[in-house]
Formats: sequence, C-alpha cells, structure tokens
Amino acid sequence: MERVLKDDAVEEKGERARMAAFIGAMAIADLVKTTLGPKGMDKILQSTGRGRSVTVTNDGATILKSLHIDNPAAKVLVDISKVQDDEVGDGTTSVVVLAGELLREAEKLVNMKIHPMTIIAGYRMAVECARNALLERTMDNKENIDKFRSDLMNIAMTTLSSKILSQDKEYFAELAVDAVLRLKGSTNLEAIQILKKPGGSLKDSFLDEGQLIYNFPEELFADAGILAIEHADFEGIERLALVTGGDIASTFDNPESVKLGHCNVIEEIMIGEDKLIHFSGVAMGQACTIVLRGASEHVLDEAERSLHDALCVLSQTVNDTRVLFGGGWPEMVMAKAVDDLARKTPGKKSHAIDAFSRALQAIPTIIADNAGLDSAELISQLRAEHHKENCTAGIDVITGSVGDMQKRGISEAFKVKQAILLSATEAAEMILRVDEIITCAPRRREDRM
Repeated sequence: MERVLKDDAVEEKGERARMAAFIGAMAIADLVKTTLGPKGMDKILQSTGRGRSVTVTNDGATILKSLHIDNPAAKVLVDISKVQDDEVGDGTTSVVVLAGELLREAEKLVNMKIHPMTIIAGYRMAVECARNALLERTMDNKENIDKFRSDLMNIAMTTLSSKILSQDKEYFAELAVDAVLRLKGSTNLEAIQILKKPGGSLKDSFLDEGQLIYNFPEELFADAGILAIEHADFEGIERLALVTGGDIASTFDNPESVKLGHCNVIEEIMIGEDKLIHFSGVAMGQACTIVLRGASEHVLDEAERSLHDALCVLSQTVNDTRVLFGGGWPEMVMAKAVDDLARKTPGKKSHAIDAFSRALQAIPTIIADNAGLDSAELISQLRAEHHKENCTAGIDVITGSVGDMQKRGISEAFKVKQAILLSATEAAEMILRVDEIITCAPRRREDRM
C-alpha cells in the first residue's frame, strides 16, 4: 500500500496507540501521587544549564509545568493540572491522580474486550451519579457569619495541612481568611500583596492591613506639604488606591475631580535589609499586604505557593459557599453512590461504573499509603462506616485511624471537589477515545524562487 504520510512522520495505531496513551498518562499520575495528602513528600526540581535553579515543592501544578514531556496523553494531564490551578487553586495533584486511576481501571476493561465507547458511557453515568451524591451532602452556612468563618478556617487549614506551612497552619489560615474577607467577595487576588523577606522564621510572617510600597521616599514640594514616592511600582499604587479609597490620577488636568484617599500615618520602615513605605490607619479597604519571613528563598517560595493555594480556595468559597467534609469522605460518599448505581445497571456499562467507584476509592487509599498507614485495613473500615446513615467518617492521618471529620474540623470546598471530578473524567474520556497517534515533523519552509 502506498504511503500517505511523509517519511519523517510516525504512526501508532489501534491497541499500540491506546497503550502508549495509557502508559504516558499513568506515569505522570504515579510521578505526583506520592505528594498527595497531609503526609505527602516533596520533590526537588533542578533545571539544567547555566544557573541550575532549584525548586523544592509538593505542589502538583508546579511539578508538572516544570517537566518537559514528550508523550501527548501525559501533556493532557499536565494541561488539566494547570487549568485546575488557574480555576480553583487547589486539587492539582488530585485531578491528575484521579485521571490516572480512571485510565488504569479502563485499561483492565479494554483487556476484557469491553469497547472504549462503552467504558465512556459508563463513566458518564458514574460521574453524574457521583456529582449528585456530593450535592446532596453539601453544607452551606453563608447565612451564619460565625459558622461560615469557621468553615473558611477549616478549609484553609485542610489546604495548608499538606504544605510547608502545616506546622503553623492555624496561624496562616487566620492570615489567609482575614486577607480574603477584606476583598468583600472579589476574586482579584492581586489586591493581596505577598512580600517575601528572608530572615526570621515562618511564624514571624504577618498580615498588614495597610499597604507597603518599595523604594525610597523623596519629599518634593515640601513647602506645600506634598510627599512624592519615586519609582513606585504600578501594582503597588493600584493596591494603595484600594486601601485608601482614592483615585489614581494619570494627569493633573482636573485635580479638583480626583477623589483623594485617606490614611492616618505614612512612615518608612525596615523589613530585613529593605526600606519600605508603610501606609497605616486606613479604612477597611479591599487590599492588604502579607509579609512572609523564612530561613531561605526556597522556603519562602514554597510558602508563597502554599499560601496562594489557600487564598485561591478561600476566594472561590466566598462566592460558592458550599462545603464538604475532607479526609477522603467525599470520595467514599461518591464511591458508595456509584457502587449502588453499578448494581442497578444492566450490561457491560456496569463494569465501567464499578471501575469508576474503584478509581474514586484509590484517592483515600493513596492518602493512607503516603502517611505510612495500613490502607487496606483503613479503607475497609471506612467503607463499613459509610454504609451507616449520615456518616461523617474519613481518614485522620494524624492519629492513623478512621475519625469523625465533623469533630476534627476537616473540610474542603465543594467547588474544588467538583472541578477535580469533572476535569479528571473529561481527561480520561479524551485519552480513552484515542486509537491513533501521528507524530509529524515541523513543516519545512519552502525556498522562495
């Protein structure tokens, strides 16, 4: 048969293409799954070439975007991790791990001669059932300010429990909640300035309800009592306007129409070796500054990533106030509902639905394994607990046992869990549909006559 593609193109078809896609995606999931949960481990990422920058992190999105990946299916998982990070800020590892587990289960079904489209149909039924099960069990305390603040604190502490800030998670959760509540419902996290200053310990970090701006002040027009700040960055000026309630005037054409901001004290302070201008005594503005202190740049970089994740989740929760328990509780609730659906569904689709349930249960299993616990024993206990009415049981990795998530105050945002569920299923479905991989060299530029 005459070859259609050029010599520098490579084709992989049928079973071989599907296996290449499965293996690439599962390899990426296996790479990051050891970072999952409160006892997850960190990775050291070292760049090659001059400079050789080093990053120490357990953030799934940071790890994956640092990798140079050749496998196209693996790139799909990297992309969903980036989208998860941009959309909700947390769950970047969970979404990749769940997609990998769904494909692992799908591989077994394909080997049983079940068609990929049948598996996809079963997965679609299962994901709808799982989402409905979560919706029925959500809690919403937006009408009660104290309870809602408590929910935000619990969500922040759950998010930070797997980060470098876990030792002081209550302190940093308080910082994050206070900062997000100042935004008054806005999701613009640029209004929260994070300054990193080496020195001291992480516990020396603080939230400043005023505004800090870099560079040296210079008194101009001293006779008129006007203070000018030279070389101030524009983002800092935008936050300053939010804090003081003033307008930014680009010109002096109509100075009388410009709204002036207000603050009680402007002073120059030192943090570390840097001079900053401190604006304090402002009204409850929509901006603030979090100053992070730490032993080294690497510690501060990871602390900033951790705090950013918490701030993202909290800002989303302020807008969508539905909350779930954590510690593997959502996955077990979904798995039980999907399991019940599998028993009622006739035909081969029931195998796919059952496989979806097993993939969901893999998340708490991995969390337990990463904590060095007996996952087989804990998951069997957890499954038994979830057959009781109104169960709130999850895995408590601190005590190494099945515990009451309500009493422990372990909570997660519904929006994060929903995004993980839907994104992972869509990615798995996309990779399942593949029956051919065509690799082409870049088109050569034709020589002009």
